[in-house]
Amino acid sequence: MSSPSQTLPSQSDTTSQPTETPPKETAESPTPARGQKLPPTLFIIFGANGDLTKRKLIPALYNLAASHNLSKKFAVIGVDCVSMSNEEFRDKIDREIREFSSQPIASQVREWLRQRMHYLAGDFTDPQTFDLLRAKLHEVDLSQGGAGNYLYYMATAPIFFSEIVQHLAGKGLIAQHKGGARRVIFEKPFGHDLASAKVLNQQLCTILAENQIYRIDHYLGKETVQNILVFRFANGIFEPVWNRRYIDHVQITVAESLGVEHRGAYYEKAGAVRDMVTNHLLQLMSYIAMEPPNAFDAEAVRDEKAKVLRAILPMEAEEVMRSTVAGQYGPGTISGHPVLAYRDEPHVASNSNTETFVALKLFIESWRWGGVPFYLRTGKRMARRVTEIVIQFKSAPLMLFRKTPIHHLNPNRLIIRIQPEEGISLNFGAKIPGPSVQVGTVDMDFQYGKYFGDTPNTGYETLLHDCMAGDATLFQRSDNVEIGWSVVDPILDVWRELGAQATRPYESGTWGPPESDALLEKDGRKWRNPG
Repeated sequence: MSSPSQTLPSQSDTTSQPTETPPKETAESPTPARGQKLPPTLFIIFGANGDLTKRKLIPALYNLAASHNLSKKFAVIGVDCVSMSNEEFRDKIDREIREFSSQPIASQVREWLRQRMHYLAGDFTDPQTFDLLRAKLHEVDLSQGGAGNYLYYMATAPIFFSEIVQHLAGKGLIAQHKGGARRVIFEKPFGHDLASAKVLNQQLCTILAENQIYRIDHYLGKETVQNILVFRFANGIFEPVWNRRYIDHVQITVAESLGVEHRGAYYEKAGAVRDMVTNHLLQLMSYIAMEPPNAFDAEAVRDEKAKVLRAILPMEAEEVMRSTVAGQYGPGTISGHPVLAYRDEPHVASNSNTETFVALKLFIESWRWGGVPFYLRTGKRMARRVTEIVIQFKSAPLMLFRKTPIHHLNPNRLIIRIQPEEGISLNFGAKIPGPSVQVGTVDMDFQYGKYFGDTPNTGYETLLHDCMAGDATLFQRSDNVEIGWSVVDPILDVWRELGAQATRPYESGTWGPPESDALLEKDGRKWRNPG
């Protein structure tokens, strides 16, 4: 989990002549990862014509180039079924960088990246495609000096994951050798249940070593998520109270104001649990709940995360009924505009029972967390787009103030904001000025953008950088994936049996179905709904 350089090139001249190096004094100036420079890398994208590539991967590569975090011996080979020449692919990348970049475009950086873009048209299921790829890799490796380090990115439908890897292995393109790393990045979803995740893991592990497999979760590329470990373990004032003696409960919210948009066909097969809970929410929960690792390296961190997931209390059918809520958005209003119900979205069945919202109450059976509920929720078409973690501490005794006008003490809350504005705030009580004793809640607020300056970020920069460096700290291991599925599979089984009765309607533009509020209210608690 390396820290990208904050030094950016001057943007004052965006019309300068193209150059073969990023706009800095030296051609190669990558930021060290764990003290190591990034190696020369050929980055091969399967699905180079897709949405993920243009919206996330290419802008992330541009940001890495602009902040001098790519080796000069770097190149991209895009692979997809659409017929295109190298120049046409480069023109397409140019347009997409301009459209989706989160920062002003420097022509030197754009041209430097453009000259390192190559394209291969081919069917992922055709062995001949991989013969052509082998020749292309050899050609680009010689011209760019890639030193045989290949990073494959599966920006495809999951059904192609295993088949592509098998073809790569059959052509001798996946075996590692001295001085030549071979790594493969897999996008979510990794399986659709525990059984399929196990099968996929088995298929991949017959060809790849675990240290070649990078299961990506772009949420873990966000600065605030990475900062959870630093916040907890580098500050002596928080870790002593990070336990059941002081913490009342934890809330994790991942809310989106968007609907399923053009992803109706995918969402019908996935739903909110498969799309968000098994990866994003359980990963966030494991960072909050994990024990201190014995070293800041990939295996030590992932060992502790696995322990958290294994310790989640399994749910029987009755507990699923009491501690989970599934919802589906109906029509409503978002930002003053009317929006469709989920069942009216393109490629969605008119009688669909697919959940677009889920709320869960989970417990971790451990000495640190025994009896502390973790409330998780995620949903589409909610009141606003926000991802945050709320650590609510137990209330102080009121006895000191029993002869004052104070009738209630608000509990202290630590709020970790992951998006849209990354930061951390701490709520605490302070006396309101005046002759009587009254307590008001004040915020001690830290915002990344204000303190460190805004850094262009798609959520993929750090993750891609770490893959090139061979650092797997922020990626899921096979056991992490399978344990995550074992947590949610019993829930999905009960919902499947209940059918239409399992899914509660909620109005678009709200915070979910009323049953979600009741889940906390019966415990004497309530959700924090950011205004």
